[in-house]
Amino acid sequence: MEKNNICDCIAIDKEKVEKVKENALPNEDIAKLSNLFKVLGDNTRMRIITALSQEELCVCDLAVVLNMTKSAVSHQLKKLKAERQVKSRKEGKNVYYSLDDEHIVDILSRALEHIKYK
Repeated sequence: MEKNNICDCIAIDKEKVEKVKENALPNEDIAKLSNLFKVLGDNTRMRIITALSQEELCVCDLAVVLNMTKSAVSHQLKKLKAERQVKSRKEGKNVYYSLDDEHIVDILSRALEHIKYK
């Protein structure tokens, strides 16, 4: 029978515990990180982000690239914009989307390294 992976030790390393507690992220930052990964955890939004990592695109362009309706793409862009993953700029009647900053590309690159070379 397999044992549970629960620590049943009585003694703790107070130094380590205090160090970790002192360096713990505030709950607000934990919530923001969770939301970031929740937003990135959707296949459609990830496809949008990878497309925008290559080119600035309008909703129509994204709809063709992703083989989706403009309405569906717009819905996902709204979520990405709310989490500051994408930004938009208006040119005449067209609205163009791009990644908010290079941090998103860095996160994706690191994640790809993790999944490909692990």
